[in-house]
Amino acid sequence: MKRKSYSQSLADLKSRGIRLTPQRQVILQYLKETEAHPTAEQVYQKIGEQFPGISLATVYNTLNMLKELGVIRELSYGDVSSRYDGNDSEHAHLVCEHCGQVLDIATPPEEAVITQNIQQAGFTVSSYRLEYYGTCGSCVQSTPYQKDHAS
Repeated sequence: MKRKSYSQSLADLKSRGIRLTPQRQVILQYLKETEAHPTAEQVYQKIGEQFPGISLATVYNTLNMLKELGVIRELSYGDVSSRYDGNDSEHAHLVCEHCGQVLDIATPPEEAVITQNIQQAGFTVSSYRLEYYGTCGSCVQSTPYQKDHAS
């Protein structure tokens, strides 16, 4: 599935009868047009530039609503703040264990993820989340230990 654009997502939500205030629209647009995976606080700061009176509660409520409607994804990483992903297509993530950066990458073929063992167990997969943890290129370059042991 290809990533839906802001205008496609907006049209989909309108066709489903969802009320879209200007604040909801700008939050949706920001998430659909960024490659970043911002926290709710980062969304609040960014949207606050356009809507100075917006509350953090409105941002959280909108993010939750968009997540429940399947338009965005929430990425939880234990005790760290959740991040939000406007890319609604199937894809995997690279997560840097040093700086926390999250990057999208193409998902391996379904056969590599949904193995024969899963099928033999009689399990039907409805969705999955694939993440790789390690060190991003910027952290490798800036960390002397990593440079010495990168090979």
